[in-house]
Amino acid sequence: MMPNLQKISKHSLAGLLYLSLLRKRQPRPVDLSDVFDFRCILNSFNLKNELPPGIVALQSDISPTIFCLENHPGFYIIPGALSTEEQCQYIRESLTSFPQPPNRTNHNAIYGPIHNLFTAAKDNKVLIEEETSARNLDNEETSATNLASGPDSCSTNPRWKFIEESSMSSGGKTCKSLPASFLLRKLRWSTLGLQFDWSRRDYDVFLPHNKIPDRLCQLAKRMAATAMPAGEEFQPEAAIVNYFGSGDTLGGHLDDMEADWSKPIVSMSLGCKAIFLLGGKCRRDLPLAMFLRSGDVVLMAGEARECFHGIPRIFTEKEKSEIAHLELQFSKEHDVCFLEYIRTSRININIRQVF
Repeated sequence: MMPNLQKISKHSLAGLLYLSLLRKRQPRPVDLSDVFDFRCILNSFNLKNELPPGIVALQSDISPTIFCLENHPGFYIIPGALSTEEQCQYIRESLTSFPQPPNRTNHNAIYGPIHNLFTAAKDNKVLIEEETSARNLDNEETSATNLASGPDSCSTNPRWKFIEESSMSSGGKTCKSLPASFLLRKLRWSTLGLQFDWSRRDYDVFLPHNKIPDRLCQLAKRMAATAMPAGEEFQPEAAIVNYFGSGDTLGGHLDDMEADWSKPIVSMSLGCKAIFLLGGKCRRDLPLAMFLRSGDVVLMAGEARECFHGIPRIFTEKEKSEIAHLELQFSKEHDVCFLEYIRTSRININIRQVF
């Protein structure tokens, strides 16, 4: 039975909202009967040409069916928009190339730029802080390079490096150390293209960065076409990659730092299934809850950009995560590290036109 858009249960959704406050705790049992399931809606539409009240289906060249909501102009969802191969490709890149310096991650503030984090975790390496005396032996040329390289350089952060766990001295001086696998699980975001300065909540066009890969740009342009103003083409200029582990949430927020809200944010879901809450223009507005699965794409443009939204839960339990197709694709020996990660994780790539 499909939920009615006009008759959303306040109690079940209030429970979902409460989940956003329960970081790192066991998920509370919640009635999920009022959560919209667009995969089921798509199946029903294909078989019977029927839709729940308040939902409209659009036909497009980029996908057989795109759904939009009458009560939320500018919001679009494309179930299963990405092929299994595309999903696996962007899971790999989100873990290997996207967090690579000069792109910034949440780790930069403490450890400075970290290279090859995923490889280091796979190889069971440990990040250690080098001794001060060793850092002081740097010559003037190295110091000048650090000063020129900005706030994430080793001149303003302790110098850290990866070593083999077996290389750590069992005696003598101790040093700060962290397993690379721990840092990988604490990876919360990375940025592509124009870099977002979280301290100022604005884009810093002067920070060095890697360009968004061309194939990702082309995919974003294709997906965004439905939500673009007539005659205009989406220009991908920045992307934020969010990483969710078991128990992680994303509280209600607005993506409001881009210049032109008529241009959509293109949001791609990878990995474990999640619940997405789409609220209104003030935090008190009762939200609509929907499932997002790996391969789904959401577009938010125009009025939808003014709506609070968040992720109160991801489903990491094997019977609920719905990633069997990814497990099959990552079943080869050289992909085991990706499989181990994505079994309990969700990745979201959201691409923006900044100017």
